[in-house]
Amino acid sequence: MRRGIKQLLGLVFLIVVAPWVLMYLGLGALMPSRRLALFQGMSQWWALWPGYIGQSVRRAFYRVTLTSSSPESCIEFGTIFATPNVTIPPGVYLGAFCNVGDVIFGRDVLVGSGVTLLSGRNQHYFDRLDVPIRLQGGRNDVIHIGADVWIGNGAIVMADVGDQAVVAAGAVVVEPVPARTIVGGNPARTIGAR
Repeated sequence: MRRGIKQLLGLVFLIVVAPWVLMYLGLGALMPSRRLALFQGMSQWWALWPGYIGQSVRRAFYRVTLTSSSPESCIEFGTIFATPNVTIPPGVYLGAFCNVGDVIFGRDVLVGSGVTLLSGRNQHYFDRLDVPIRLQGGRNDVIHIGADVWIGNGAIVMADVGDQAVVAAGAVVVEPVPARTIVGGNPARTIGAR
């Protein structure tokens, strides 16, 4: 019975967000060069809805617009997505005020508040001094966060994190983290094992 009610509420919230999804898809089709900016604006809009209703509308919107997003996930207030190239399986919790780039999450990942998950370390090239950095381009890499990972508040992650690893609060991950490793610091270094 409880599962049925939850599924019914999920359907209700899909209907609530349907006009915005249709607007995003329609405007994106008319202006393909602005599709990413449209997605980012919608992400910022839905990030502002507080409480249970906010979690529900975000869950519904991202089920349709991300690469994949489970209805058994939680995306808290203030969390925004820079790109729709994100996979969120069941059991993923994204704390308040996170910023998410191109990421594939494993199951049962816990991400604390204020965490930044960047699309790799090369988003902006800056080798040339005769060209402004904003015009030099860059490369977005997909970051893989393994299953059963815990990322503490305020961490910045720019590399893959292996299954069952722990990233301490405030850590800056610039190199891949092996499975079942505990890392902390800036740059993040191994401080233990699970």
